[in-house]
Amino acid sequence: MLESTFKYQDHVHSEWVDYNGHMNDAAYATVFSYAVDHFMDYIGLDEKSRESFAYTIFTLETHLCYLKEAHENEDIHVSFQLIDNDAKRLHIFFIMENEAGDLLATSEQMLMGINTVEGRPAPFPELITHVIEKLREAHEQLEMPKQVGRKIGIRR
Repeated sequence: MLESTFKYQDHVHSEWVDYNGHMNDAAYATVFSYAVDHFMDYIGLDEKSRESFAYTIFTLETHLCYLKEAHENEDIHVSFQLIDNDAKRLHIFFIMENEAGDLLATSEQMLMGINTVEGRPAPFPELITHVIEKLREAHEQLEMPKQVGRKIGIRR
């Protein structure tokens, strides 16, 4: 059964803190990667299901925005918004906040469903598709985050 809200929780580990005294940029990516793993469990693709469906999810693309420093031992949590989907892809937007609700970082990602026997993209299993449809219905009325679809460039 799908829980009403997704939340991945962690804290800033000492080994994630860099010479600037805050969480290293690679650690933000690590947290979002762990959030993807948690998200897979959330939609029903836990280890047992990945084996039985012979199916997994790969990350095709990611765009991180670093918005505020996170410091050692600071509690952090990641939530998400489903931006778009099709039969085998998910356009997901992850939001990292601290306990005070400050927005620390975002990660926009394109995820692809993969048949592990064939090693190729494939439509989501029917049970997972049903969960994704419920998420789509719940998220389609949400406001689009301003970081979605950003491109890197120097404004002139």
